[in-house]
Amino acid sequence: MDQSQLSGLTNFIWNIADDVLRDVYVRGKYRDVILPMTVLRRLDAVLEPTKRAVLDMKAALDRENIVHQDDALRSASGQAFYNTSQFLLRDLKSRASQQALRDDFEAYLDGFSPNVQDILTNFEFRNQIPRLSKADALGQLIEKFLDSDLNISPYAVNGKPALDNHSMGTMFEDLVRRFNEANNEEAGEHWTPRDAVRLMANLMFLPVAEKIESGTYLLYDCACGTGGMLTVAEETLQAIGKKHGKQIATHLYGQEINAETYAICKADLLLKGDGDAADNIVGGPAHSTLSNDAFRSREFDFMLANPPYGKSWKGDLERMGGKKDLRDPRFVIQHAGESDYSLITRSSDGQMLFLANMLSKMKHDTPMGSRIAEIHNGSSLFTGDAGQGESNIRRWIIESDWLEAIVALPLNMFYNTGIATYIWVLSNRKPEKRKGKVQLIDATQWFKPLRKNMGKKNCELSPEDIQRITDTFLAFEKSEQSKIFPNAAFGYWKVKVERPLRLHSQLSRQRIEALRFASGDEDIRSVLFDELGDALFDNPASVRKELELLLDAWDKADSDGDDEEYAEEITKKALPEGKKKKLLNEATWRRDAMLLDVATRLRDALGDALFVDHNVFLARVDEALKELGRKLSAVDLKQIVSAVSWRVEDAPEVIKKIHKPGKSKSDPLRGLYEKQIDGKTCVVEYEPDPELRDHEQIPLLEAGGIEAFIRREALPYTPDAWIVEADTKIGYEISFSRHFYKPPKLRTLAEISADILALEQETEGLLSEITGGTKHEIQN
Repeated sequence: MDQSQLSGLTNFIWNIADDVLRDVYVRGKYRDVILPMTVLRRLDAVLEPTKRAVLDMKAALDRENIVHQDDALRSASGQAFYNTSQFLLRDLKSRASQQALRDDFEAYLDGFSPNVQDILTNFEFRNQIPRLSKADALGQLIEKFLDSDLNISPYAVNGKPALDNHSMGTMFEDLVRRFNEANNEEAGEHWTPRDAVRLMANLMFLPVAEKIESGTYLLYDCACGTGGMLTVAEETLQAIGKKHGKQIATHLYGQEINAETYAICKADLLLKGDGDAADNIVGGPAHSTLSNDAFRSREFDFMLANPPYGKSWKGDLERMGGKKDLRDPRFVIQHAGESDYSLITRSSDGQMLFLANMLSKMKHDTPMGSRIAEIHNGSSLFTGDAGQGESNIRRWIIESDWLEAIVALPLNMFYNTGIATYIWVLSNRKPEKRKGKVQLIDATQWFKPLRKNMGKKNCELSPEDIQRITDTFLAFEKSEQSKIFPNAAFGYWKVKVERPLRLHSQLSRQRIEALRFASGDEDIRSVLFDELGDALFDNPASVRKELELLLDAWDKADSDGDDEEYAEEITKKALPEGKKKKLLNEATWRRDAMLLDVATRLRDALGDALFVDHNVFLARVDEALKELGRKLSAVDLKQIVSAVSWRVEDAPEVIKKIHKPGKSKSDPLRGLYEKQIDGKTCVVEYEPDPELRDHEQIPLLEAGGIEAFIRREALPYTPDAWIVEADTKIGYEISFSRHFYKPPKLRTLAEISADILALEQETEGLLSEITGGTKHEIQN
C-alpha cells in the first residue's frame, strides 16, 4: 500500500474522534479511545477467518477440563492472540439498547487472549466504556470503525486493498505520532523524534555493517516508550542485512513503566504480526527498569534508549533497600580495585543508571560484542563529583574503553524541552583506530528549521544532516566539528589540600559563659534561662513542669499588656517535636552546667592570660584537669577548648601527632614536618583547619602529576599547605563548551566609530547641542 493510501486511512480514523467524541471528551483525551479501538478493529479483522476454529477448540478444551489453553488457542487462530467470545465487532451493531451493547461489548473484550488483555488493561480502555455508553457514543464508535470506507483488514474488502502487517504498523505509528504532536506538552516524555532515532540507528549499526553476518540478533530498549526506537533499529538492521545479502532474524526486547505507552508498544508489535516480540515487551507501573529488571539474565547485541532525565528515582531507591543497602550487581560493581564500586546516582536524576543497566547487559564473548546508543541531557557529562555515582559511571565507561563518541544535537530537537541533548555511542569492541580515544562531535548547527513549531521542537535533522553527522563519525578525523581526545583527557584527580590550624586561647569569663548553651538552640535556651534561672541547670527536675508549660505556649505568646515584651522575645513558630524533646531532656541542661563548671575551674587554675601557642594551652589544660581529678570525654573537652579559642593567622601551628624519632621521614608535601620539641628533632603532623581546606582538580594528563601541580600552583601562595593522598579521588567529566566554545568576534574601533558618526548625523546635531554645542570629531 502506498503512502497516500496509508495517509487516507490515518485521516479517516483521526476524523472519527471529531465525529463521535467531540462532545464526550476534551481533545487531549481522544487517544484514550481511538488508539485501543484501532487495535481492536485490526485484531478483530485478523481473527475473523479463524473465529469458528477458535470457538470449537475452546469448547473441546473445556470438555476435557484442560486448564492451560493458551498455546492450543493460538494454534487454532493461527496468530499470537485470539478471542473466545461469541462475537465479532460487526455482531454488536444490531443491539437494541445501550445496556445490551455495553454488556456484549464487555463480553467481547473479556474473550481476548491474556496478551491482548494486558494491552487493554494498560490502555485503561474498560474505564472508558461507561462514559461512551452513557453518551450513546459506543454504538456510533463501532459503526465508524466498521465503515466500508475503512479497511484495516489484512484482506481486500469491497474493492479496498488489503493492509499488510507492516503497513498497519506504519499507519498505527503515524496515528500515535499525530496524537503525541497534538498533545505536545506530554509528547517528549514518551516520543523521541524519528530524525533523532534514525541518527542513533546509523551510529549504532553502520560502523559494523560489514561485520554483520547471517544470524539472530537481540535488540533492547530499557525505556522503550511506544517502541519506535526498536522499530527503527530493526528496520535499519534488516536493510543492512538485505544490502549485504545476509539472512537476519531479530528479536526485540523492551521495558516501559508508563502503562499507556507500554500498551501502545505492545499493540504496535501485535499489529505488525510480531507476536513473539510483543511477548518480550514488559511494562506497566510495577515494572520499573531500575527496581524491577525484567531481563536480568539477558545479554543483547544492540541497545538504544532515551531514558527520562531530571526525573527522581527515589521510589525505586526505596524499593531497592535504600542507598546503603542497595546491592544490585548492575549498580554496585567491581572496578579500579574496589569490590563495591558504586554507580548509584543522586535520587533526583536516574538517567545514568539506565546506561549502567544497559552496560551490564553487553555481550563479552562474541566477535562483535555489543553496541549502544543512548540519549542524555547535558548533566550526564559533568554532574557528580569525583567518587559520586555519575562520575563513577563515566569513569567506568571511559577506563573500560567503551565510549566511542558523544554527539551534541541541535537545541529544541524534542517536543517538551529545549535543553541540550547528546547521543552517547558505546561499544565493547572498538576498532583499532578508536582504541583509547573518544570522539566529540558538535552537530548543534546541523539542522533544518520546521515551518511550524511542535511544542518546543522547532527544528529537525534532515536526511542530509543525518548523513553528514554519520559521515563525520565514521571518518574519525579532527575538524572544526569533530575533536578526538585520549581517554585520560577527561579524567582528573580531586586532591584534598590542607593547611594547619592556628589558634590563640584565653579562659575569659565572656567566652566561658557561651558554654551555658553549648547544647545548641541558644536563642530559645537563653529565654528559658531568663524565666527559670539557675535552677534550670542546677536541678532541672525541679522546674520541669514550668519548662513544659513554657514550651507548650511557645507559639501562643500574647502580645497584650505585660506579656508584650515576652511575646517579642520568643518565636511564634511552633517548635518541632524533636527540638522540644531535646529541650525537655534534663541531661542536656546538666551537661551544659558541667561544661560551664569545668571551664570556670580551669580558669581558676590557669587564670585568664592569653595563650598565643595553642599547644602550650592544651598541655596546661591537660595538667589542670588531672590536678582537679576531672576526666572529660574527647567531645566535651573539644567543646570547652573551641569555646575559648579563635583563629589567628600568624599563630604557631597546632600539633596533631608527634611521630617517634626515626619512625617517619619529613615530607612537607604530605603533611609530615620536621620540628624541634624539647630539644629533639621530631616529625609532626599538624591539625588541619577545616575553614582553610581546599580541593584541587588536577588533570590526569598533568605533566609531573599531582606533586608538580601542587608545587607550581599551591605552594608558592600557601607554603604551609599539604595534600592528603588517602583522600584523593579520581573523577571524569566531559566539557563540550570547553572544547567547542567560540568567543564572539569583537567589533573593531573603526566599526564602532562609524556607528557613532552615523548616529550623530541621524540625530542632526542634537547630541552636540546636549553636550554644549561643540561637535567632537571622532578619529578612526
